[in-house]
Amino acid sequence: MSITSIRLSDDLDGPLNDLASKLERSKNYIINQAIKEYLERQSVEDLRWQETLEALESVKAGRSIDSDNVHEWLASWGTTGEKSAPKA
Repeated sequence: MSITSIRLSDDLDGPLNDLASKLERSKNYIINQAIKEYLERQSVEDLRWQETLEALESVKAGRSIDSDNVHEWLASWGTTGEKSAPKA
């Protein structure tokens, strides 16, 4: 485990102390949890960005599905004539 020092602004330190008391946890624990959650969200955002770039490349390459075909497929869900997913 490494040690990192941070300076908390007054508007963060008070609420952090209050939360630590309320949860009966240390400020260190809360800060670690907050950083962990932030890093997980960033990881998801990075993945979504990569997927977006891949999708844009697919569209540029002409690999897309007409929206009418998608709507027709979705409308068939739950019916006796349910259709297979359209393909590009």
